[in-house]
Amino acid sequence: MILINLLPHREAARKRRKEAFQVTMFLAVVVGLLVAALVYWWFQSRIENQQDRNAYLSSQIAVLDKQIKEIAGLEGEINALRERQKAVEALQANRNLPVHLLNELVRQLPEGVYISSIKQNGLQVEMKGVAQSNERVSEVLRNLSGNTAWFAKPDLKEIVASTVALSPKDQRKVVNFNLSFLLVLPVDAESGAAAVATGGAKP
Repeated sequence: MILINLLPHREAARKRRKEAFQVTMFLAVVVGLLVAALVYWWFQSRIENQQDRNAYLSSQIAVLDKQIKEIAGLEGEINALRERQKAVEALQANRNLPVHLLNELVRQLPEGVYISSIKQNGLQVEMKGVAQSNERVSEVLRNLSGNTAWFAKPDLKEIVASTVALSPKDQRKVVNFNLSFLLVLPVDAESGAAAVATGGAKP
């Protein structure tokens, strides 16, 4: 016996394929939405994490800036204290400057030279005296310029020939001189004296 299907099987198959396609599309849309939601959530979590890190770094930077300001203030105070210490040390050292002046003059003045007056104005010293000859005055200038670290820049302002009466019958020729020079501060003088001693020790 022969069976003949008279139902529209092609339309039924087409309908089934259409329904399957719609279900597949729906599932694809749902999966796509889930994937997009997961990606969005992942990026949001990364952004929030980075924002938390940025906030932490900003707070730490603010703490460091405050510490840097405090350190800068401490450095300023330290520098001010050092300047005060240097000023006090300079005052203490300069207190003995007249002693060094007289002591060094005794060493540097040759025989035949006599001082009549000394006047100090700051570091400038003006000295007047009498010498037996011009050569003695030249020797004084040489000693003050290169033989001591306590004096610098000697300048002969005036030299005048004259006579001194030792007795009614003994008249001697002398020269009156007027010169000036600079005093060197003790710290600089000590370093200069060390340099001179080192140079003098070399063959």
